[in-house]
Formats: sequence, structure tokens, C-alpha cells
Amino acid sequence: MSQAKPDRKVATEKTNGNGTGPANGAPMNGAFAVWHGQPVILRVTAGDLRVPLRGTIVGETPQALRFRIGNGWDVDIYKNMVLAVEEDSWVDVT
Repeated sequence: MSQAKPDRKVATEKTNGNGTGPANGAPMNGAFAVWHGQPVILRVTAGDLRVPLRGTIVGETPQALRFRIGNGWDVDIYKNMVLAVEEDSWVDVT
């Protein structure tokens, strides 16, 4: 996974209101930009715990991801806690 250059401008934590991108409407250009707006599973570690989180990446700073879980619960997750990002291929067949 490539790291953003320190002098590169990356998206801020603020979204444009509908959670689809930065407040200024500019595209995200950090290491996680390819996953922006897509349903993903983050593999996150905290101490001895490893947890999968299902949601959508809605923002990125040099240190953290803004991750939307469900229909409106946004949390900031430090990038050094993210082990992997996977496409969420879960489909509701009901």
C-alpha cells in the first residue's frame, strides 16, 4: 500500500454533507482513495484484538480515515490500526 507524500494535499475529515467526499468537492488522493465511497470491510487491530468493520470510507487525513458504519455513524480510525481493506461482497438476497 503506497503512502501519500507529505507535501501532497489530501482530503480533510470534513465531508460535503452527504458523505461522498471532501467538503470542497475535490477528489480524495490519499492511499485509500481507490476505496472511497465503496462498501468495504476494514480489518482493524487494537491491542490484541483484530476486528472486521463493514462500512464505507468517506474521508481521509494523513493520520486517519473517516469511516461510515451504517446509515450515519461516522468514526475516525487511525491508519496505523488498519491491517487490510477488502471489497464488501455481501449481498442481501431477501
